[in-house]
Amino acid sequence: MTDVIASEWLKLRSLRSNLYLLACSLAAVLACAGIAFMIGRGFDNQTPEERLAFPGNGDGLGNGIAVAYFVFALLGALAITSEHATGMIQPSLVAVPRRQVLLLAKIPGVAGVALVAGQVLAFAMHAASMAVLGDRAGRLLREGVTLGTPLSEPGVLASVIVAGLSMAAVALIGLGVGAAVRSTPGALVVLTVLIVVLPVVARTLPMPLRARAGSFMIENLPLQIAGTGGGSLPPAVAAGLLVGYVVAALTAGATVIALRGRRIKALAIGVTTAVLVVAAPAVAADTPGAGAGALRWGGCADKGADKGTDKGVGKGLVKDLRCASIAVPVDWSRPYGRKIELTVGLLPATGVHRRIGTVFAVPGGPGGSGVQDLSTNAGSFAELRDRFDVVGVEPRNTIDKGVLPSDCLVSGPWITWPETREEYAELGRRNRAAAERCRAADPEFFDHMDSASVARDMEAIRVALGEERLSFITNSYGSMPGIAYSRLFPERVRAMVLDGAANPYVDRARGRLPHEESFGRFAAWCARASTCALHGQDVGEVWRALVARADRVPVPVKGESPRAAYSGLDIKEAAAPSVISPGPAPDFPRWTQLAEAIARAVGGDASGFAGYVRQSTNSLKVPSFTGMNMTHCLDGLGFRDYEEYRELRRQGERLLPNLAGIELWHPLACVGWPVAATNPPAPLPAGKLPPYLAVGSWTDFGGGADLVRRIPGSGGVQYLGHGHGLYNAGVSCVIAHVNRYLISLRPAAMGTVCPGPAS
Repeated sequence: MTDVIASEWLKLRSLRSNLYLLACSLAAVLACAGIAFMIGRGFDNQTPEERLAFPGNGDGLGNGIAVAYFVFALLGALAITSEHATGMIQPSLVAVPRRQVLLLAKIPGVAGVALVAGQVLAFAMHAASMAVLGDRAGRLLREGVTLGTPLSEPGVLASVIVAGLSMAAVALIGLGVGAAVRSTPGALVVLTVLIVVLPVVARTLPMPLRARAGSFMIENLPLQIAGTGGGSLPPAVAAGLLVGYVVAALTAGATVIALRGRRIKALAIGVTTAVLVVAAPAVAADTPGAGAGALRWGGCADKGADKGTDKGVGKGLVKDLRCASIAVPVDWSRPYGRKIELTVGLLPATGVHRRIGTVFAVPGGPGGSGVQDLSTNAGSFAELRDRFDVVGVEPRNTIDKGVLPSDCLVSGPWITWPETREEYAELGRRNRAAAERCRAADPEFFDHMDSASVARDMEAIRVALGEERLSFITNSYGSMPGIAYSRLFPERVRAMVLDGAANPYVDRARGRLPHEESFGRFAAWCARASTCALHGQDVGEVWRALVARADRVPVPVKGESPRAAYSGLDIKEAAAPSVISPGPAPDFPRWTQLAEAIARAVGGDASGFAGYVRQSTNSLKVPSFTGMNMTHCLDGLGFRDYEEYRELRRQGERLLPNLAGIELWHPLACVGWPVAATNPPAPLPAGKLPPYLAVGSWTDFGGGADLVRRIPGSGGVQYLGHGHGLYNAGVSCVIAHVNRYLISLRPAAMGTVCPGPAS
């Protein structure tokens, strides 16, 4: 056998046409470079926002790999069809009467040449693409990848190596086809159909058939084997399929050239081998956890539509949003006790890439609806759904569960500054009365609204989904259930994004320093903008004088009772949302409204503040919502005692000259709360957690950054602009960094920034 292999190697290297063929493979490098050039030119002509949505070039091989495949397949086919064309097959068969041995002897030489040349060609194709793209290659896209992917990117080196290996596989396929057809023109036709025609036909099919058929095309197998996308097959299945193609082609060739009596035997052996090679990894990869689990998905009720509509997708919900119900214990310490139904929403994976898993989008509030968030912000998840299912939940602390009266949950007392121990106790009595009014309807339910209970509900959903681990995007106060889940189930966390996070560990006053900076931006804008009602004045001085006077003598609201008069604390709490979220540049409508309200209050009328507070809360002053407090207070947001309150107040007044008190608003609402904290802050098990990613704007990045610094390897992205809940808001740069992290599990380095909008 060794002599036969040596003779076949001599034939292969003596054929001058083989050298010409290998030289032609350089056309694949030129194709990759040419397409990369056109991509770069197109990218340069886009706006910054359009560039983020630009399609990536991947590892750069896809545009030339069909050319390379055709060359190597023809190399394999000519190894045997050239002998038939010249009549040299007869002397070969005289020398080697066993025809299948002759075919087998050709395999080492063809595979060896293709293996070496294929690796060189694959790396040359990648290098050419990257060189042409230049610095553009590193530009991050919304889909979570860069425009071009260097070898240092996860899976790229593997995909290039596998592409080189696949060229050797394609050469062997060509050898098998050539042996079966026995004609160079005939082999060309068959190989053209396999390498060119079938992929083109697959791309014309409607979705999702197009994606499924494309996954089985040879050109898409290397990326799937490397686990970097390109189709829906797991790596083991894709590798088995590529080997199966080779075995099938060689089996066809061995069957045709075999003597009559041995054809059936050759065919049976080859078919059996091919089936086993493909089926074994497919069975091994067929593990549970495809996202369906035990939940029964159906249409979603639109709570914003007519109350009589309880089935199907309502007017306010996206078409492909699905819903299911899950029963969880009201009290997780009694898992077999009373249950409550939660609604889970699902945006299923839609992309052509293999599904990675499930991302759990945790709503803020507390008490926001994750199902409504999925519907309202479905566009933000579009690229993520190439790789993930996205789920959300209407958590137990949403206000419209029908268990507690919603009217009492969306109202609450007006918070006042306690100046004495007696006033502190009086505030506690008012808070307790408001809480008891809601709690009386169902004390057991009311007492279990803490974020740890929400986290346990999330774990029940994970189990029902059949997922081994979950990835999370937490929004605003949704970080609190995320933190609780991290403490309770660290081994179930695959990845965690904290977007505009609430941080139970950070010092309250220091956590509001970015708000002071935002007030400074407001004052600077007033100095520049003639549309500001305070233009030409020292805004800081006017503001502080107003607040100090209002704390001594509250500013009345024209036409309302004296009780509605605004104290300095009321003014600061009413102004805070506008200070940090001014609206779009250059008009900044909320800053304009705020300046007008300040000017009116300086004149003795707080109607400007009361007007826009009433628009959003249906109250003349900002109320302390009982529906939020029932979670805040159980999460340990309150004060230990009056002495702690006084100490924290002094610290705030020292650090926050313009906004002192807003950091104590929610804790003051927990004074006198009827139920003790059940989920107080506790350390994270940092050593058991994967790296996390914090994202946030000027005013809310600091809290998330402080959180993730407690977990080794974590990173952070700051948006240099206003806003809160940036992923849901559709900020493309933030979406790109988050998607990249969720796909690759590599967070952006702390200190990474996203530019804000041009003002």
